[in-house]
Amino acid sequence: MQTITRKKTRKTRDLAGPGIGDYTELAKVLPTGYASLLDVRETQEALFAAKDLIERHLCKELGLMKVTVPLIVDKHSGMNDMLDRDGSRTPVEFHISNDHDKHPIDAQVVQAATKWKRIALRQFECKPGQGILTDMRAVRKDYFLDHDHSAYVDQWDWELTIRPEDRTLDFLTGVVRKIWKVIKEAEGLVHDLFPVLDCPDWPDLPDELTFLHAEEILERFPDMPRKARETAILQDHPAVFIYGIGWPLEDGLPHEMRAADYDDWVTETVTKKGKTMHGLNGDILVWNPVTRRRHELSSMGIRVNAETLKKQLEMSDQLDLLDTPYHRAVLNEEVPLSIGGGIGQARTYMSLLKKAHLGEVSVTVWPEILKEMCRDRNIHVLD
Repeated sequence: MQTITRKKTRKTRDLAGPGIGDYTELAKVLPTGYASLLDVRETQEALFAAKDLIERHLCKELGLMKVTVPLIVDKHSGMNDMLDRDGSRTPVEFHISNDHDKHPIDAQVVQAATKWKRIALRQFECKPGQGILTDMRAVRKDYFLDHDHSAYVDQWDWELTIRPEDRTLDFLTGVVRKIWKVIKEAEGLVHDLFPVLDCPDWPDLPDELTFLHAEEILERFPDMPRKARETAILQDHPAVFIYGIGWPLEDGLPHEMRAADYDDWVTETVTKKGKTMHGLNGDILVWNPVTRRRHELSSMGIRVNAETLKKQLEMSDQLDLLDTPYHRAVLNEEVPLSIGGGIGQARTYMSLLKKAHLGEVSVTVWPEILKEMCRDRNIHVLD
């Protein structure tokens, strides 16, 4: 079985993680002559209206119930999301001495609630067709802080219990379409509240998503790195769902590195053209007409079962993780089969409200160089 390793070559450099990586480059991205369509008070009113609708409609469309979600988890539980499989993005850790270190805990701030949610399905006794929705907050300290990456992350993290026969590309596609329907409903709501958002210079999101496999996009743009391929495809299709993120493609590289222990990216699938591909997961990406860049809204997938977990950990040279409580629970089939994902809240608000920067809809820390850059471009970053 193939083992995936990663070297810092020219071809693989864009797999290293999100962000532009250089403020000189970011200066070329942030728009000039920008004027937000909504002021700061209107922005807050619009985003909370969108938040309420999205949460209610996701619960209705997917059969979810809202539940609380942890901000911190035990380091040794295996519950934290490592985001990728090369160890480049590590969580914030701290020691809780408790009673003078008689019963201490080594804790981590969550980077996402991906694995916790699957355990939570069992805790909340969710049957097939039932699931949970969380208002998740996380810290990802290893991001480069730019216009759409922040150390502070807010997501609608959701998880749905499924049956073995639901582990198909068709089932995944149906769920994605329901999520897109909710996002479009939220767009309609904020337009009703603030008609100024109907701006011809910055087009609305398309009514339908285009579904493509990462292999198909590579085939169309074989000489481009991953982010350039995404940018190119979004010129023709301004909202896409890209299947199959994590499996090595025809060029030997994954479209993007994906952790080995939550989404299933090894299961074989077949395209309409009859070509064998891999992966029961994917991302929603849209074109941001304000920044004129690719804009990721959501990552999701059918989760690993015992068989695919072992395959993915073996390919990633991470079989040592099988000793953690979370991984043992999957191997022993003590947690439900599921599909789940995260929808970036601030990213979604950026799209719906036609904003240039995450800091317009989310309060967090930014370096002074970035805040100055935004001031020069009339971008109001919240403090």
